[in-house]
Amino acid sequence: MKIIKLNAIDSTNTFLKDMLSKMPVEDFTVAVANTQTEGRGQMDSEWVVESGKNLTFSVFCEIFDLDISNHKYLNYCVSISVFKALQELKLPNLSVKWPNDILSGNKKLAGILIENSLKGSKINSSVIGIGINVNQDIFLENLPNASSIKRILKKEVDLDVLLESVLIKLQLNLVVLKRKEYHLLEEVYLKVLYKKNVPTMFKNNQNILFMGKIIGVSKNGNLQIELENETIQEFGLKEVSFANL
Repeated sequence: MKIIKLNAIDSTNTFLKDMLSKMPVEDFTVAVANTQTEGRGQMDSEWVVESGKNLTFSVFCEIFDLDISNHKYLNYCVSISVFKALQELKLPNLSVKWPNDILSGNKKLAGILIENSLKGSKINSSVIGIGINVNQDIFLENLPNASSIKRILKKEVDLDVLLESVLIKLQLNLVVLKRKEYHLLEEVYLKVLYKKNVPTMFKNNQNILFMGKIIGVSKNGNLQIELENETIQEFGLKEVSFANL
């Protein structure tokens, strides 16, 4: 494992991708930023963090023989790793909100952005970006559901210790992924999936409200929601949201 510590950077994912374009990069190279000025979430949403208070880092991983059709298992692998590291801190009501936000109750603590490099129908390598709100006290008013470990536990957490915990768990889960023991990853992920099997109000991308319950994730990674008429509908990223979040 090679860890590169950066003071200020636009994005750790961008840093690693630029590095990859110029030279060979060792598997499991990690870039950690004290300040990230242009952090990104899913679908280019912005990830805003206070300097020196949080964990913003990216990991380069050679994936080895993961078919693109099985990409959801990589997402499971990363989500579970962050979830388990936070679980050790005894945070209450932890869950994974599909596809890979980590919540405590209904407050978002962490987000993940995975950018894959393909070779034919296989994922050849990935740059995995992880942002965790750790010791930040104040959040923008337009992010009412954002919180931090410190705000919830009422104490500060050592950033280096938490980083090490996440990386160790990620390494272990990547071994499971590379062994193609996908069922083990899926079992854990679905067990901690936010609002699974709970009747919930949703909103689609036309702002239409509807009732349903999450029952799982489809083979291609879409969220499966059972509607009131017992039909099952699939939704991709940004196609559905929780009405109360």
